[in-house]
Amino acid sequence: MSSSSQMISVRHLWKVFGPNSEKIIGTPTADLSRSELRAQTGNTIAVRDVSFDVAPGEVFVVMGLSGSGKSTLVRCMTRLIEPTQGELELQGEDILKVDMKRLRELRRSSFSMVFQHFGLLPHRKVIDNIAYSLEINGVKKDARHARANEVIELVGLQGYANAYPEQLSGGMQQRVGLARALAVDPKVLFLDEPFSALDPLIRRDMQAEVIRLHHELGKTMVFITHDLAEAVKLGDRIAIMRDGAIVQIGTPEELVASPTDDYVANFVRDFPKSHILTLRWIARAPDVDDDLSGPILSPTISVRDAARQVLEAGCSVRVMEEGQLIGVVSSRDILEVIAGVQV
Repeated sequence: MSSSSQMISVRHLWKVFGPNSEKIIGTPTADLSRSELRAQTGNTIAVRDVSFDVAPGEVFVVMGLSGSGKSTLVRCMTRLIEPTQGELELQGEDILKVDMKRLRELRRSSFSMVFQHFGLLPHRKVIDNIAYSLEINGVKKDARHARANEVIELVGLQGYANAYPEQLSGGMQQRVGLARALAVDPKVLFLDEPFSALDPLIRRDMQAEVIRLHHELGKTMVFITHDLAEAVKLGDRIAIMRDGAIVQIGTPEELVASPTDDYVANFVRDFPKSHILTLRWIARAPDVDDDLSGPILSPTISVRDAARQVLEAGCSVRVMEEGQLIGVVSSRDILEVIAGVQV
């Protein structure tokens, strides 16, 4: 797919902190370990030759351990940190080449950011916190309050328009942060570990809220997290980072079923495959021993959700899509996924 058809296109993006950072790129020195590079040059490579595309309407999750470079990457993508080298296009426009005036316009209209720390203005009511981005865009008070009230309804903050941030729980404050980001109707939402400071139950509610908003609005999202369960729950595709580089990009199914190396395998090892893999992934060509008199199932059903039907069928289940046979699945195939060993 050409970059012009993508919402975001990142090419060979680098961020090197330290003296003469641009001279490190493309030399053997760049291949040193982080500790060796820092000792020899005083430099640290935070983002290393990163390339990927994000399609319109996609939720693209970047995950990795602390220090992997994921938060630096998203800050480079919004130019809160200036990249050392590379290209970053938003609908064909290279954001890294625009001047500060154009960058401010893009931040006001094309992309919004939500961070772990809510950054709400304590002296302003909820409605004015949400309307702040419209205010700095010069929108009149009546119009920006009308828009803020629309977004308040959207994120479930009804009845809180005139409350102050200190009167809200952490989850409600993060809803204000989401509403503020959505107020300008951006093309892209960048979310940098927005829920990591929240209690687990509130975090789960906010994840469900993001899923609901995505279904309703279809916004392109770049979501940063260190939590695989969160990445799998939210992401259409996931990029796993290590030491500033992307190790693997794939759907949750691809990462769980076919990790590219031991690092990714360790990430996904404890995640139950039956929750992620669908029948499409495990369906196989029928053989002479398969009894094909069983029910027909969709390839999009997860192994976990299909397990009871397949096990109770007593024969192979046909996996079909639009009248075409994708393959068959037997109780043995199901048990191999659930048990994690060949039966």
